[in-house]
Amino acid sequence: MREFCIGPNDAGQRADKFIFKVTEKLPPALLYKAFRKKRIKLGGKRCLPETVLALGDRLELYLNDEFFPAERKMTARAGALNILYEDGNLLLLDKEAGLVAHGEGDSLLGRVQAYLVGTGDYDPEREQSFAPALCNRIDQYTSGIVIAAKNAAALRAMAEQIRLRKVEKRYLCVVLGKMAPAAGEHHAYLKRREQGNRVDVRDREAPGFKPIATRWHTLASREGLSLLEVELLTGRTHQIRAHLAHLGHPLLGDGKYGDPAENRRRGYQNQLLCAYSIRFAFSPEEPVLGGLSGREVTVGKVGFAEWFGV
Repeated sequence: MREFCIGPNDAGQRADKFIFKVTEKLPPALLYKAFRKKRIKLGGKRCLPETVLALGDRLELYLNDEFFPAERKMTARAGALNILYEDGNLLLLDKEAGLVAHGEGDSLLGRVQAYLVGTGDYDPEREQSFAPALCNRIDQYTSGIVIAAKNAAALRAMAEQIRLRKVEKRYLCVVLGKMAPAAGEHHAYLKRREQGNRVDVRDREAPGFKPIATRWHTLASREGLSLLEVELLTGRTHQIRAHLAHLGHPLLGDGKYGDPAENRRRGYQNQLLCAYSIRFAFSPEEPVLGGLSGREVTVGKVGFAEWFGV
């Protein structure tokens, strides 16, 4: 039997979700059988999978030792962070192009966790089910703002505000040609392919395709290229890259949706795309994140924008 005392970063989640985090290679069928057989107890009484855990609860798990890891492994690697904003709940970071958000080896998340270990905001040996996490992600070769949560309450609160579209993000990108009109909004449909980490965009609704909407404003044009400010009205995988390519204006340097010949001619191998601005439009009464209400954060200088004199 293993007993867990529910701490601040464990509270507020379902019992089954917590158990999956503190165990290892536990088959779901076996866990839910344990619930039915009353081998999962909360305060000595039967616990249901959907029970929401509260601070100070004691959860008893009558499961085989083989499903419990010997120790929590700390795999984060220290690395440089460009911190735009920090408080007790969140970090706003300017991710460099080329750095992966998640993954083995060097990653933005790994750097965040190592940094928070150093500041004392995260102690992996004391945490049972939580580790600092990213609230949003951007592609490896896209630069710009990523939000990281220091605690579970902030992670849940930010996820909800993003779901409600109360976190407004704007991007800068360089596309081939001139947009016509120079400013506008386009609605289409997008579907992820089963293989290849690509998406397809079409103008008409079709099975499996989800609606997308992208708004743009041309800031400058030069030498057959345009600098756009883009706002996502929906947030789908590769939306900016695929949608603008669908409109006939792929991002310069984009190896997945772009123009290979033009990329080679101009000497760019990665898309010129930066998540440069974020604004928090939620209520100041939001209990965890209200202090950010109305705040806008930007990355400052964007190299490719400076080429256009912006």
